[in-house]
Amino acid sequence: MVLDEVTSIDKRIEQLNQEMADLLRPHEDQVKRLAEVPGLGVDSAQHLARAGTTPQKLARKCAVILLASQGVPHHAIAQRTGLSRPTVIATRVAFTSGGMAALGRPQKRKRSRSVLTPELEQKILDTTLKTRPPDGTHWSVRVLARQLGISRMMVQRVWQRYDLQPHRVEKFKISNDPQFEEKVRDIVGLYLNPPDRALVLCVDEKSQIQALDRTAPILPLRPGLPERQTHDYKRYGTTTLFAAFNILNGKVIGGCLPRHRGREFVKFLHQLEKEVPADLEVHLILDNYSTHRSATVQRWLKPKKRRRFHFHFTPTSSSWLNQVERWFGLITERMIRRGTFRSVPELEGAIYQWLAKWNNAPQPFIWRATADGILEKVRRCKELNGTAH
Repeated sequence: MVLDEVTSIDKRIEQLNQEMADLLRPHEDQVKRLAEVPGLGVDSAQHLARAGTTPQKLARKCAVILLASQGVPHHAIAQRTGLSRPTVIATRVAFTSGGMAALGRPQKRKRSRSVLTPELEQKILDTTLKTRPPDGTHWSVRVLARQLGISRMMVQRVWQRYDLQPHRVEKFKISNDPQFEEKVRDIVGLYLNPPDRALVLCVDEKSQIQALDRTAPILPLRPGLPERQTHDYKRYGTTTLFAAFNILNGKVIGGCLPRHRGREFVKFLHQLEKEVPADLEVHLILDNYSTHRSATVQRWLKPKKRRRFHFHFTPTSSSWLNQVERWFGLITERMIRRGTFRSVPELEGAIYQWLAKWNNAPQPFIWRATADGILEKVRRCKELNGTAH
């Protein structure tokens, strides 16, 4: 078939004179110059390919025809002209069927384009939301397109329009605390409207922080390669970080202790008592961990001088209400997770150093969610949780 095409091309080159005149009629000056060229054949095609006024797209196609007339194979033509091999073949076919005039016209692709009708769009939505593939847990663009017999781009457009992301999954936990609403309104009220002459501190402990060292040296960050470390490690012990986050200025009072029992929590309360001004009321936001309600803690609160300490407990399974959890996330991400520590004292020293740098330039978190907004979201989540899917 390629030989037949080459033969047809040779015949067409003989008719180059008239066809070039038709193609270049808008460019009278160039036509006059071409008329002066003797033997309007391959030489004129070469002249057209090199002419400065010839559109680049047309010039490259002329180069394809010239190279093909010399017997150059398709892949070599593609490399020399910077075109793809399918484009080279299409150019030769167009020239064979329509001559030089065909090269100047945009090539029409013979493909059927499905139309996204409202009915088809609804079918894509229903299939995505209400069904699952027979061999998987969620649809992908290609699997759904193959199932419905449509293009993947059509599925992609519908998913983007309705913000559907079947590949993603998020976790949630609904609190079953009977006093959920009361506790939410109490804590959010402290965030949005803190009392006068009082401190609001978010308190919690990050337990079981491990002093780890990798079994091989860490390979440093390099262009094109992330930092790499071994998956196995040597463990040298653990510590527990107690922290109190001041919601007004972002400063943190912290201390490391070996365990997280009631007696260690009382030691941290002693530290708070020393560092907090004696003339201020202190509101502590805590979770429902048994350490915070132990008999040891209750005895510590009994003296009259400590009645200024007020405990506010988050609902069960609702530690997201405690702002110190976000601070724990920062220190974990920026220092602990990728750190190398060969002893517990080295780990604790790094924690205290990071804490000191944070307190030199503290950043409070801005709480914007209202209690009504939170309760409405929880109500909708419970409604969805009660449906069949």
